[in-house]
This record gives sequence, structure tokens and C-alpha cells, in this order.
Amino acid sequence: MTRHSTEVRTADVVVIGFGMVGHRFAELYAAAKPEDSIVIIGREDDPAYDRVHLSSYVGAWDRSALYLGQLPDNVTWIKGRADSVKPEVKEVVLRDGRVVKYDELVFATGSRPFIPRLPGNDKPQVHQYRTLDDLDGLRAAVEGVVGTHGECTAVVIGGGLLGLEAANALQHLGAKTHVVEMAPRLMPLQVDDAGGELLHDAIRELGVEVHVGAASREIVDDPARAGGVILDLGDKGAINCDLVVFSAGIRPRDSLGPDAGLELGPRGGFATDRQCRTSIDHISAIGECAAVDGNTYGLVAPGNTMAEIVAMRLAGTPRPDFEDPDMSTKLKLMGVDVASFGDAFNADEGRKELHIQDPVSGVYKKLILDASGKRLLGGILVGEASSYSMLRPMVGAELPGDPVSLIAPESGAGTSAIGVDALPDGAQICSCNNVSKGQVRDAIGQGCHSVETLMAATRAGTSCGSCVPLLKGILEGEGIEQSKAVCPHFSQSRAELFEIAQATGIADFGEFIDRFGRGGGCEVCKPTLASIFASLRSSDHVLDGERAGLQDTNDRMLGNMQKNGTYSVIPRMPAGNVTAEQLIEIGRIANDYGLYTKITGAQRLALFGARTEDLPHIWRRLIDVGMESGQAYGKSLRAVKSCVGTDWCRYGQQDSVAMAVRLEMRYRGMRSPHKFKMGVSGCARECAEARGKDIGVIATEKGWNLYVGGNGGATPRHAELLAGDLDDDTLIRYIDRYVGFYIRTADRLQRTAAWQTSFDGGLDHIRDVVVDDSLGIAADLERFMADHVEHYTDEWAATLADPDKVARFVSFINAPDTPDPTVQFEEHPQGGRKVPLMTPTVSTQPGN
Repeated sequence: MTRHSTEVRTADVVVIGFGMVGHRFAELYAAAKPEDSIVIIGREDDPAYDRVHLSSYVGAWDRSALYLGQLPDNVTWIKGRADSVKPEVKEVVLRDGRVVKYDELVFATGSRPFIPRLPGNDKPQVHQYRTLDDLDGLRAAVEGVVGTHGECTAVVIGGGLLGLEAANALQHLGAKTHVVEMAPRLMPLQVDDAGGELLHDAIRELGVEVHVGAASREIVDDPARAGGVILDLGDKGAINCDLVVFSAGIRPRDSLGPDAGLELGPRGGFATDRQCRTSIDHISAIGECAAVDGNTYGLVAPGNTMAEIVAMRLAGTPRPDFEDPDMSTKLKLMGVDVASFGDAFNADEGRKELHIQDPVSGVYKKLILDASGKRLLGGILVGEASSYSMLRPMVGAELPGDPVSLIAPESGAGTSAIGVDALPDGAQICSCNNVSKGQVRDAIGQGCHSVETLMAATRAGTSCGSCVPLLKGILEGEGIEQSKAVCPHFSQSRAELFEIAQATGIADFGEFIDRFGRGGGCEVCKPTLASIFASLRSSDHVLDGERAGLQDTNDRMLGNMQKNGTYSVIPRMPAGNVTAEQLIEIGRIANDYGLYTKITGAQRLALFGARTEDLPHIWRRLIDVGMESGQAYGKSLRAVKSCVGTDWCRYGQQDSVAMAVRLEMRYRGMRSPHKFKMGVSGCARECAEARGKDIGVIATEKGWNLYVGGNGGATPRHAELLAGDLDDDTLIRYIDRYVGFYIRTADRLQRTAAWQTSFDGGLDHIRDVVVDDSLGIAADLERFMADHVEHYTDEWAATLADPDKVARFVSFINAPDTPDPTVQFEEHPQGGRKVPLMTPTVSTQPGN
């Protein structure tokens, strides 16, 4: 029942709609006219939040992490729903009867999901994907179905951007997911047929069933399953499911317009001119609810431009008219890069197309050029889109080099083939906020010498973030040395954060950021600090207290997530050693839980396909036969590979197996900036491939040669000799110092090879520190490692001993307490064994 209120408020400007664009307008106008009062009326319970990154809410379930910045004191937020607008008296009436009087009114009501008119679209099993509340509703619905039936099947109607994001969210929630798209390809507005086919295959490989060219006809109750429904696709068949999610486009929220006497656009939305004025002088419209010259736009960039135009016009400093916006988009959908820019579907006579298509690696790239082949008109990128940030600003301009070099994989396109220096000052660097290269350079000239200060001064990079690499490139082009700040919340480098944490002893993220950082932290600094805390306090468990919330998914689940949402289980097998009893139990576990088994390149047995709720049961059985976590999920020591050594090999010069076991048991669980690996070869024949490892040890007649800084990263490198003919104890001391120095000084996610080559003075300086103790810190580094060895505990054993930690390992609140393996198997094409119907990749972090 509607409540009646006599409350009347007044404001200079009233904004209806508290989304991203409404927030942007209020921020700009409040800064330009701090003496004016602004009231924002918002229908959601949350303040304005980042709807572009809505999918990041899934899993974190932290609403505040998406909230936009605090608005100035002259802005008031009223929770409520505007019921009517009375232009003749300049009033907005809320549903509860409150009245707000204004001088100027701005509609920023955004859009609503489009719900097709098909029978059954009002059933309780039908959901939307648009708001935080929608995602909470989906989570509850999936959990409810799983609690009743043990599994959930969901269908997303709509294969565009929002539809694929919804499918991604449902898959993370644990639902078997289908996507239904009426067009003959996914994302029909962004990619062409060839790109759509490749995207189709990539999404299906991730476990999502795709139905294109399929028109939904009806949603009816499923007589065979309580609470289930059937989606009728006509001649394309039918899908039995538990949930249907509509994500088939949007429509402007313009319902307040007709009664207020406002004209609407031909396809909805408040009709405006190019200054965003409606048919009533004192009323403006911005964002997705505005039909500028009859056109509506569903991206945040044009909405931000409209917000600036109206804010400055009302503040008395008008901006140029709204121009048809750049509709370029760059996305990462379910791990697949997709980008389109410029006129991606240009069909002008004489235009030229340049294609690169690699179905093996899943990459498709297309550039559209004018008849001369020199001017870029548009393009499409699928599977690999690193060149997007350079290509988009070049649209409409003559290319400064060979267009093939921009997208050919061997050219390093997007990084150095044609640098940002080649862009003219008029090139648009940030399309979201309409920032040109010239504006960025002007800001640099005024003292903005870091990415963070450029973002604050120009707003470039503050929305989708795809232009941040260009900001770095412009700074470098101006000869300005770049900060190594971890993220916008900390001005310090990772090495500096390590030193601060070590000096202060602070191991609480909230206390640390309050004292040395700013804001609430992000997905970069939180796991970085969690790793530092773990390195310095080996006696603490990674899931103790707030530290559990700082971890990334792998560390939080103590398992490496695979592409289908299951986890790998990889117990430690020092130097490849394993007992017969342990082998038998691993085989039994694989059978009992339907897991795929694989011998890894690091001489370990891996089990793939474990569900979240199965992990504690599996690890309890492994621990009972004397095994422990191999930490294949962490940024830490992975394994120490070994040859068979002097016990069996007639060429062996030292006991490589014993040394490999000693090293693995010493450095196991050591958290570091990135994963690191070791290898020990018993002679120069190098059967353990030690020089391909971060730390390699090769036996000689006199002892051991120690090699450092090799790995199989993006640019594989052989390790380099640090010291030769070392006895056992000296070898251990040097490795202690090397690992400790690396952990102290490397950047976030920097492998030893990159650290070693970029370190001032390179390997020579590192040798001075490690071997000659040039900095006088050798004893400190050795104590640091000794403390780790003394306090090491197996993370999984400690987890199983703590009921609160074990309680984390459920897929859903009401998940069953006992394992219920559901993985189906098929015969391997080569015979002799069975594998899961959808075999997981070995790891999302290469090189277990």
C-alpha cells in the first residue's frame, strides 16, 4: 500500500536515477557549482555502483567493492521511486508521497531488461541479469535447486554481451548452462560470422551449450520434475531446465515521460537534442534513457559524455554538442577476448579486408581498410585482443606502418609493432571518457607523471580500463620513469610493501591499508599482501581470519581451479618418490570420485575434476596415507624434479634424489611473488632439465653447480650459473639467500628470470649479494628461511583440523555432506582407459 507523506524538499537540481551516469553528472555538476544543492532519487537500495563489472560480484559477494566514489556534501541521495513528474510546478512526486521541488531536472533512469513476449515469461523460474539484487536472486535460486535435486540446469535467452556474462555467472554458481541466441551467431552486434563461429567453439569448450538461430517459443512446466520448466525452441527442440534468465537486450526506462508531456524517441527513450535537452526546457536526459536525435546508446562512454554536456551547460560553461559516439568494445567473456572497433561491418565498395584466422589457437583478427589500404576503418578481434588499445585510436586515420604488423602474431602487435608515439594528439585514447592523446600530454605537462595522477586528472582509464596500457606508453614516450606502485591503493612497490610489513609486523590488511595505503583495496593488492603476510608468518594459516578473503580463488580453495569450475588435487611427491600404498590410494580416490589422472611434468600425480565439497574428503584420505599438499595452487614452490641419481644411474656423480628431497622439504609452502620450480640432475647429462628451472642444481665431481633464473614463462630462458662446485651445506645457504632476496625484492607476479634480468646490476649484483654478502644481509636471509622451515605446516592438514575452515568447502549453503560424484566417462580415443566426457585442462596456471 502506498504511504502518504507531506514531506517536501527543494533542490537546485534533481536527478532521477542513481546509476553510473547519474553519479557522473552529480560529481561533475557538484564540482562546477558547489553552492548548488543536488538531490538524486534512486530506486535501488544500493548507491551507484559499477555495473560494467557486475559479474565480478559473483563469488566475492561484496556489494561495497563495486560502489562508486563518495559524492560531495552538496549532493543528497533519496532512496525511493519517482512516481510522477509535474513540469508545470517543477515537482517530482515519489511513490510514498514525498515531493521534491527543483529548478532543473535530469533523467538518468537508464534501461530495463527486454523481456520477450512469449508465454510463461512470468513464471517464478524466470529471472533477469541486470542488478546486484538479480545476482543475489540467481544465487538463491541455483542453491535452492541444487539442495533439492543435487544439480541445476539454467538457460540464458540472449547470446550478446549480457547473455554471455549471465552464462558465466551461472556456471560459476554451479549450474549446467545453455545459451540461446536467435541470431545465427553469438554477439551478432560485435563479431562477424567467422568470429562468431570461433567464439561459439570457445564457449562450448568451457562447458556451456550454445544454441544459435533458435527462437524461444514458450516456457511451460516440466511434468517430470517438480519446479522444473521446459523451454520450447520450436524446430530446434526443447531444453529441460530449472531456471530461465532473460538477457536479450535492454529498453530505455521512459515510463515517466508521457504523463509529464515529454516526447519520446521512435524506439523509446526521452527525445533530446544534441545538448541533451528534452522537449521541455528545464528537463534533460542522459545515458541509456536518452534518445539523442532519436538514437539510444547502451554503453557507458556516451552516457558519460552526455553527463558532462548537461552538467557544464547547467553550470554555465557549455560543451560542444553530442557527437555520434565510438561504439568500440573490448571484453573478456568467460576467459575469451572479444573486441570490435570502428565500422566493423563496413560494406563500402572497394574497401579491403585483412584476415588472420587460427582455429588451433582460437584466434581470429580482421582489419577493414579503405580502398587505398592505408586508412583503418574498423576491425574485429576474437581470442586475442592485445592490439585493441593501439588499433582503436587509429580508426579513421592513415596507418603509420604496414597494417599486417598490427595483428600478425610474430610482430608483437599491440605492444611495440607501432608504438603509441605514432598516434596523433587528436587520437582518442579513452573512449569511455572522451580523452585524447593531446589531453593526456597536456596533463603530463602540468605535472601528472604517473598513471594514477593521469587517471585522476583526465578520467582516462577510470571506466573499463582498456586504455591504461596507452597511458603508460605515453608516459614512457615522454621520457618519464614509471612508478612501480602495486595498484592505485598503494603507491609503494611490492618490495617496499614487503619491507614495511617486515618492519612493522602488521599482518592485518585493514590496519595495513589504513596506515600505508588508501581506499578499500582491490583484486591486485589484496592477494599481494596476503602473499607477503604468508611469507613473513609461516606459522599462520592462509585461511586464518580476514586473510581468507584476501586470497585469490586458488589459494582460497587450496586447489587449482580448472576451466570447468572443478579443482585439481596434487599431493607432494618429493623428487617423484611415492609408496605403493600411496599409489593404490590415489587410484582408489580417482575411481571413487570420478577423477581424471595425469602424471605432470614435475614428477607428480595429479587428479582433475574434484568438486569443491569433495576436496576435504579427498585430502583426508591422502593425508591418512602420509601425503601432504603439493601446493600446485599457490604462488610458491611447485616441485623439485630429479633424475634417478647415484642409487640407480651408472653415470651419477652425486645423490640427486636425496638432494631434491632435501630441497623440496625445505622450501615447500614458501609463498613468493610467483611460483618457482627447482631441478636436480645427478650429472651433466641433465636428465632433470635443471637449467630450465628457476633454480637448477647439477652435480659435478666436486659437488654441485647452482644455476638460477631459468623458467618456462612467456619467454623461456635457461638458468645462469651463480656458483660452482659447492658442497651440500653451501649450496643450501646460497639457495636460502637467493630465494629470500627474490621474495623481498621482486615485483608482483614476476618470475625469477624477469626479476633477474631487470634487477639493477643483473646477475652480477645478485651474485654479490648471495655469494659475497655485499649488502651484509646474508644472515638475515638465512634466518628468514630458517624461520619458514621451523614453522611450516601442511595447509590441508591444518584445514581438516579446523571445522570452521572445512565449512568453507561447500558449493552451496545446503549442499550434501557426502560426496556424490557425477562426472560421466567415455572411452579414450586411443583405448585402454576412460576419461571424463569433458576432460579438464592440466591447469589454469601452466606447469603443475
